[in-house]
Amino acid sequence: MDRDDRDDPFGDFFEEIERMMNEMASGQPTSDDAGFASETHVDAYATDETVRVVADLPAVSKEQLSVQCDGESLTVSAASDRREYDETIELPAPVDEHSGSATFNNGVLEVEFDRDDDSASIDVV
Repeated sequence: MDRDDRDDPFGDFFEEIERMMNEMASGQPTSDDAGFASETHVDAYATDETVRVVADLPAVSKEQLSVQCDGESLTVSAASDRREYDETIELPAPVDEHSGSATFNNGVLEVEFDRDDDSASIDVV
């Protein structure tokens, strides 16, 4: 489509839409920092007893995953032939990091921890 974009206030907007459409059609990110960010969805849930994190990690195998927890955040790292992924997820509640259990099935990582709500009570005198 030929048009004069010099006075078009929406030029950048339409260029971004065209870039995104081309990205969707090709199935590959067009930015230089091609990572899992556009394909990854992470949810964290807290109940009275547990904290559960679910992450979609397409094109990653179980052997490529690394999962670490410090009790307040969960770090998920993965590297495939085409991409690298590294994200730290703040957990919705403190957890006992030694109670963690994880499963990885069909590109979906599920990690569950027992909540660690042991906080010290301080007496005011």
